[in-house]
Amino acid sequence: MIPDLKYDDKGLIPAIVQDIKNGDILMMAYMNRISLEMTLETGFTHFWSRSRQKYWKKGETSGHVQEVKEILYDCDEDTLLVKVVQHGPGACHTGNRTCFYRSIQK
Repeated sequence: MIPDLKYDDKGLIPAIVQDIKNGDILMMAYMNRISLEMTLETGFTHFWSRSRQKYWKKGETSGHVQEVKEILYDCDEDTLLVKVVQHGPGACHTGNRTCFYRSIQK
């Protein structure tokens, strides 16, 4: 059962995807209620693409799917934490394991 989450004015909620094995933050994408339902039904992450205006299953073309093990939501009920087993070499479309591979130097 999906709790009463706080979606933004476009019906979206940020979803942080974390590797359940080592805690790495793999990526952040947006879900809406339907993509969250698709994720729960299939056991694999599905998101809403803001740029393409369509649903997408992570790894649909690359085969680097994310098998969902747990979904948590924060105390404000406006952000999801999706713990997954990342299949394939990584989550980032650049070929990196994680989308967070660059740092801001001070």
